[in-house]
Amino acid sequence: MANTPGAKKAIRKIARRTEVNKARRSRVRTFLRRFEEAVAKGDAEAAKTAFVEAQSELMRAVSKGVVHKNTGSRKVSRLAAQLKKLAAA
Repeated sequence: MANTPGAKKAIRKIARRTEVNKARRSRVRTFLRRFEEAVAKGDAEAAKTAFVEAQSELMRAVSKGVVHKNTGSRKVSRLAAQLKKLAAA
């Protein structure tokens, strides 16, 4: 258990950051799900729109430190590959 005032404050700060990060991560997952649903339906136009939104949201999460830069880039790359595959079909 934290004893010093500084440690107690750190616990409060961590709890606040955790809540914010959970919300951001949830938001990213929502946009990824929308993209996956559009791909599953085979709707190329909706998938393209969802891809742009998902990419934007992922990179925002990267800039906020919720997701690592390489993880964000990898996910965007895989989404782009799915979109390309859908457009070719």
